[in-house]
Amino acid sequence: MDWAEDRYSNRSPAEQLNNDKDKHKKVTDKYNKVVRRNCYTHETRMIQPVPETISFPAEEEQVLRIWKQYDCFQECLKQAKNRPRYTFYDGPPFATGLPHYGHILAGTIKDIVTRFAHQSGFNVERRFGWDCHGLPVEYEIDKTLGLKGPEDVAAMGIAEYNRHCRGIVMRYSNEWETAVTRLGRWIDFKNDYKTLYPSFMESVWWVFKQLYDKGLVYRGVKVMPFSTACNTPLSNFESHQNYKDVQDPSVIVTFPLEEDESVSLVAWTTTPWTLPSNLAVCVSPVYQYVKLKDNSTGNIYIMMEARLMALFKSDTEYTILDRFQGSALKGKKYRPLFDYFLKCKEMGAFTVLVDNYVKEEEGTGIVHQAPYFGADADKRIIKYLKDKGRLVHSGTYKHNYPFCWRSDTPLIYKAVPSWFVRVEHMVDKLLENNDKCYWVPEFVREKRFGNWLKDARDWAISRNRYWGTPIPLWVSEDFEEVVCVGSVAELEELSGIKIEDLHRESVDHITIPSRCGKGVLRRVSEVFDCWFESGSMPYAQVHYPFENRREFEDSFPADFIAEGIDQTRGWFYTLLVLSTALFGKPPFRNVIVNGLVLASDGQKMSKRKKNYPDPIKIVDSYGADALRLYLINSPVVRAENLRFKEEGVRDVLKDVFLPWYNAYRFLVQNVQRLHKEEGIQFLFNESTVEDSDNIMDKWILSFTQSLIQFFKAEMEAYRLYTVVPRLVKFVDMLTNWYVRMNRRRLKGESGATDCQRALETLFSVLFCMCRLMAPFTPFITELIYQNLRHLMDLSSVHDKDTRSIHYLMLPQIRWQRFKITIMLEDFIDIKLKWHFKQAVDISLSDGD
Repeated sequence: MDWAEDRYSNRSPAEQLNNDKDKHKKVTDKYNKVVRRNCYTHETRMIQPVPETISFPAEEEQVLRIWKQYDCFQECLKQAKNRPRYTFYDGPPFATGLPHYGHILAGTIKDIVTRFAHQSGFNVERRFGWDCHGLPVEYEIDKTLGLKGPEDVAAMGIAEYNRHCRGIVMRYSNEWETAVTRLGRWIDFKNDYKTLYPSFMESVWWVFKQLYDKGLVYRGVKVMPFSTACNTPLSNFESHQNYKDVQDPSVIVTFPLEEDESVSLVAWTTTPWTLPSNLAVCVSPVYQYVKLKDNSTGNIYIMMEARLMALFKSDTEYTILDRFQGSALKGKKYRPLFDYFLKCKEMGAFTVLVDNYVKEEEGTGIVHQAPYFGADADKRIIKYLKDKGRLVHSGTYKHNYPFCWRSDTPLIYKAVPSWFVRVEHMVDKLLENNDKCYWVPEFVREKRFGNWLKDARDWAISRNRYWGTPIPLWVSEDFEEVVCVGSVAELEELSGIKIEDLHRESVDHITIPSRCGKGVLRRVSEVFDCWFESGSMPYAQVHYPFENRREFEDSFPADFIAEGIDQTRGWFYTLLVLSTALFGKPPFRNVIVNGLVLASDGQKMSKRKKNYPDPIKIVDSYGADALRLYLINSPVVRAENLRFKEEGVRDVLKDVFLPWYNAYRFLVQNVQRLHKEEGIQFLFNESTVEDSDNIMDKWILSFTQSLIQFFKAEMEAYRLYTVVPRLVKFVDMLTNWYVRMNRRRLKGESGATDCQRALETLFSVLFCMCRLMAPFTPFITELIYQNLRHLMDLSSVHDKDTRSIHYLMLPQIRWQRFKITIMLEDFIDIKLKWHFKQAVDISLSDGD
């Protein structure tokens, strides 16, 4: 069966891939033995037959074995050692669970760009990073061990608790390495960084001390988003990471004025459980308020005029008695709902406050203020209010509410003491540094990230937890004397104790003598927010400034980073805040931001709902290359969302890989036929090959040069979303146009010389395609190249090492083949068997 018959047979793509598995195995086993033997040697220059059927996942496993056997990635790094440096920062994933599609997508983008940088002549260090501390790990341990709170951890002991945390991190990191390697990503696990390494933690201490010495650290008591499940406050940006639409109880209650108890302030809340601790109500000083009579009850209320619809359906239900600005209510006293805090009245409680945060979008324009209680008291409190005649209205209300980003439980707002880093004063500098970064897509810089920066708040960096980098502050009991430690050596000098590790169990017992006669100083109990650690990774991964000072300073800021759009309120933000505070400049030059991968129904992927296919099963069924190309050739690379569909991955095989593979097979078939029938040994030498006079050869070669030009320009601009569609379209043009229309020439029906020209053209294009597609589909390009290289005069290849497609540099544009005018003029004279489906518009620069 020849190429055309095979490509256009009645068999479905699934049949072509999966039928005759025994036959495929026998053929490919023999083929792979030869390819494996000759991959890195020159034992033979014989091209090997290409099997009719193929299992892409099985071939990928074979390529993986070759890469591992010859340590190809490390060899790649060695070859690039003396090249100009290209700096890449790998955003550390949390070492819990296995990679999901979001991780796979971001990892693929990083792999593509860093492979391209290597192909372009740079030395690209690719170190994998791990976020090992913090709530993600602790929450998993708490669930596993059934721990309910600080008392349980105290009973176990911090050392034992942290031992469990370390264990889960190391287990998951090993599983991640297996999964990431199978996906074809070349990343250095041997030289990784983990936030639990003492060297990393010491650099985090150094970062903090720089901020402390600059006066950017303070202790304060603020109302903070608080996770009851994790028993710790969260930062402002963490609380914005996980909002959900929820249905909550909604009540409107009365607060009679002391000066006239027949007149009541009416306040709205969706948290009735907080009402027993009400200490004040707040109004807007600028909006207009009204005193009105409820025509059905005769009760007199005060509320914001713009919010009358919250209580009444029409203006016939009430009579307005007076109008005034909210500022007129300031200082008025009211009767409390409950008696629990009557003693606070002497300290100014149960008074009307004014603040601009009160808006006209919801509620009654009067907001009740309270500390916190447990949410399980809702029904009893509503019943109590109703019995006391203080309930005006009750129901349910659907609204957007923050949930803990790790435990997925509702947050409460609680006044807690925390350590803060000052951010608000440097908003203008943050915006300035943001403008210096090149964002893809660009709208993320201006809108999503830029708007977030404009409202940046001081950062709560302390967590009341255990598994993390301890905050290096030693304080007196009254907090009047504070010593900030910035290194292990400094702590050893101050305490006289040898330091082996920096986790809590190793440093909490250490004291420092007071210089002010206050006895001894003890470390504060908190640990760092894990986002502070990941934001410190540019410095901590190389143990700066204790080691590698020149290496870091010569390569900072990074040339490239990439993560999901959710990191605009996570890693992107913390990187920028710390870099701006430390050095006054941005931490990276170029960033690609991807969107979210959702289930096929548009919902968030959920293990509980089982609404998405297991990534490992997808790879086992279709191969990693197909998954990579499906993700990259989608709107998700433009920071839009993607509804993941398994058939989309399958279509990549059918529409891209099978035609490409069959074109390669057709080439090999006819090279072997040429040798068998004509005694001609095909050997490609790009520097001596004669240009063909055939118009179709000129057309595809010219189009190939156009592709190279476009590829380099767009990849250098980090626009993967324009590159992949062009590559996919080129595969279609090669297989459905060039190969179809030149079948007879390629099969030798127009003579041996013309056949050689056609085979040289097809080989040249396939060789170019392998190099261009290598960053995107590393497996199939290696597979094809390992056989094609035996048809090459390797002395004509400029690269010193040709043993792997991933050692080769990008193809150079050969302008003498860029004969676009001839191509377009002659193309219209070709007698076409197939109708045009679309036109191709090619633009040239002046002079071409």
